[in-house]
Amino acid sequence: MKRLIPSAPFDYQFADEDYALKFASEVRMSKLAGFFAALAIFISCLGLFGLASFTAEQRTKEVGIRKVLGASVFNVWRLLSKEFVLLVTISLLIAMPLAYYFMHHWLMNYQYRVGISGWIFAASGMGALVISLVTVSFRAIRAAVANPVRSLRTE
Repeated sequence: MKRLIPSAPFDYQFADEDYALKFASEVRMSKLAGFFAALAIFISCLGLFGLASFTAEQRTKEVGIRKVLGASVFNVWRLLSKEFVLLVTISLLIAMPLAYYFMHHWLMNYQYRVGISGWIFAASGMGALVISLVTVSFRAIRAAVANPVRSLRTE
């Protein structure tokens, strides 16, 4: 470098450092998105648990009558959980096409792209259903194993 251009200072850079700088904002955005996604899932689970508690409390007498008439814990759990599964399924049907549209357009900004496969949406949908069922099941099973005499005695 001194022989070719003696007046210019020798300035060198490593390719891996340049590459890391190029995607530093993407890595930062990825970490922030992960944190806020986890926070949103936690807040959603709290809201879902509150809604399941409210629904179970409203239907305490119905659950008690069903148990006295011979309903199993599974039947009561299914009764209390099917509404939430339906709501989560509807939300997935709305969110998945929107997510595909926005992800597709975001990925078009890059010169080298990866495709969006359907298994990602299927896995995230199943994850959302499992998380919602676990959240609702805690309260639904608690209501299903409760003593039906207590809920019917107040009437």
